[in-house]
Amino acid sequence: MSNEKLLDPRDMYYQEKFPEQESQSPAIQKDMTPRPDCGETSYKGKGRLEGRNALITGGDSGIGRAVAIAYAREGANVAIHYLPGEEADAEEVKQLIEEAGQKAKIIPGDFRKEGVASQVFDEAYEALGQIDLLVLNAAQQFAQKDLESLSMQQVKDTFNVNVISMFEMVKTAEKRLPTGASIITTTSVQSFDPSDTLMDYAATNSAVSSLTVSLSTYFAEKGIRVNGVAPGPIWTPLQLDGGQLPGGVTEFGQKSLLGRAGQPVELAPVYVFLASKEASYVTGQIYGITGGQNINL
Repeated sequence: MSNEKLLDPRDMYYQEKFPEQESQSPAIQKDMTPRPDCGETSYKGKGRLEGRNALITGGDSGIGRAVAIAYAREGANVAIHYLPGEEADAEEVKQLIEEAGQKAKIIPGDFRKEGVASQVFDEAYEALGQIDLLVLNAAQQFAQKDLESLSMQQVKDTFNVNVISMFEMVKTAEKRLPTGASIITTTSVQSFDPSDTLMDYAATNSAVSSLTVSLSTYFAEKGIRVNGVAPGPIWTPLQLDGGQLPGGVTEFGQKSLLGRAGQPVELAPVYVFLASKEASYVTGQIYGITGGQNINL
């Protein structure tokens, strides 16, 4: 007997090889083919985050965008950080948050520069009056074919954006996060199964995974939960912003157990769960959303 409510996960969302397309920096989501699905038309909220106030770094596109849309439709006010040059995507998210009836704030900031992460938090706090959901999602990823091609400047920039900015923002946020708040990091399957073309990116995500667990221990006595999400191959602008070697886009995600790349909207429910009171006994955990690839810490 067939059940029309059951869907084959292999057949959901975009299943084909991706068309080859020009790499660009910064990559803008609306220019991608196909455009990533961040839940703009599909995510339906259930009021699970009513009265909450969130700051999401890297919230203009990809996974951060999907989380921002979901949080707003679950009842939260949302501030998003974005990299200067990505205003077009950020303005779209602002409109979607406001259409959900929530307060929105968009804040530019280049996390390669010291002090910017602290400034972003301060501006978000001032705009919303309180931050009790902190999603540390901003990242950069540039693939290189060999070590000779990997400059030390890239290594430093990747660590500044992916790791140092997290330390800086959490240190700034610590005294202002109330009991009951939730911190959620975005790490990566690369933390557990690193690729030789993404050495600096993989190394930073190993650091983020470790930091997530350490922070969960530190903040437990303050009544603040800390968890992480480790995505696998998810179709986001990161892939067109140097995240793949030339020719790598077409096969992106095709080797996952489910035979396709994931879409950002498929991660949003996990971020909502970790932010909500339904996850009241969940801290120090990293959730893999990888299309089947194992993660181990």
